[in-house]
Amino acid sequence: TRTVSVLVIACPHALGLAIPLVIVNATALSARNGILVRNREAFERARDVAVVAFDKTGTLTEGAFGVRAVHGDGVSEDDVLRVAAALETRSEHPLATAVVNEARDWGVEVPEVEGFEVEAGTGVAGRVGGVPYRLGRPEWAAELGLEPSAAVRDALADAESRGESVIALLDEGRVVGVIALADRVRPRAKAAVAALKAEGIESVMITGDAEAVAATVAAELGIERFQARVLPQDKVARVRELKREGRTAFVGDGINDAPALLEADLGIAIGAGTNVAIESADLVLVDDDPHDVLIALRLSRATYRTMLQNLAWATGYNAVAIPLAAGVLAGVGFVLSPAVGALLMSVSTVVVAVNAMLLRRVRLTG
Repeated sequence: TRTVSVLVIACPHALGLAIPLVIVNATALSARNGILVRNREAFERARDVAVVAFDKTGTLTEGAFGVRAVHGDGVSEDDVLRVAAALETRSEHPLATAVVNEARDWGVEVPEVEGFEVEAGTGVAGRVGGVPYRLGRPEWAAELGLEPSAAVRDALADAESRGESVIALLDEGRVVGVIALADRVRPRAKAAVAALKAEGIESVMITGDAEAVAATVAAELGIERFQARVLPQDKVARVRELKREGRTAFVGDGINDAPALLEADLGIAIGAGTNVAIESADLVLVDDDPHDVLIALRLSRATYRTMLQNLAWATGYNAVAIPLAAGVLAGVGFVLSPAVGALLMSVSTVVVAVNAMLLRRVRLTG
């Protein structure tokens, strides 16, 4: 009887299911939250990440230009944007698309342009409302002998200090206004950096852009440490340096980010990134939202914690029940029958399964 009881209780159902059930639930939960797990082992390592290094373009930013500011000299911002959008409607330049989209967002009525011409490497020209205008590089004004006003010079200096691209609107006698454009920051990037900081995780930005551009984006997002003008081949070295400070995750989207994604303890790719980056990553953020990095790290911690709980229960159950089944308390009249052993074995399996399911109740957002 004791032998049968020991064999029944020693059946390792709970121990065998302790980890797989948690992994299955964690993978399903991550997919539900827009995170594709490509490497489960790395997903477990994410529990104690201390540093998250972000690429800038395409990761923290959208990789597309947007209008940051419009300045007019003696005319309204709406008028500057209205004329600029009229000229840019016929242009195929990326900055032109940004100006036209901004005009639509502002609800500005874009008039027709007449006599449209493209000045290679300089800008575009045409007549709007019968008035000839030019739109292009700020240097175009000096080439035409036009002296910008003090307000325009201040706007140009401000944009230059921020590392932004600027286009100037000119008429026949003066600089009418300027439009500053910059790579747009992803909507929830700032919230992601703040949330990571609140949980004791440092955010670092690594980019190949100029110092002024990197400093502007870092300040906007609240990132205290950044590295600018980093060549693609040097990103691996930067990640390796960060790993000396603690377990490091790297978030990127481009072909140049692939080596850094492989070097990091946890590689996270943006879903809209290149196939090379996605193939090199351990996790993929399907929704292109940097805030999902925090969800992944929280889920990793909850997963590891649930694994330990299940292992503790499965091993603790056997450590207690097997000696009882073997008759350690037979001297005091307590003997564990095979039927009771089978019941306890089933209960242990149910406990492990239920605990794995409770992983779905973990709060990952907020």
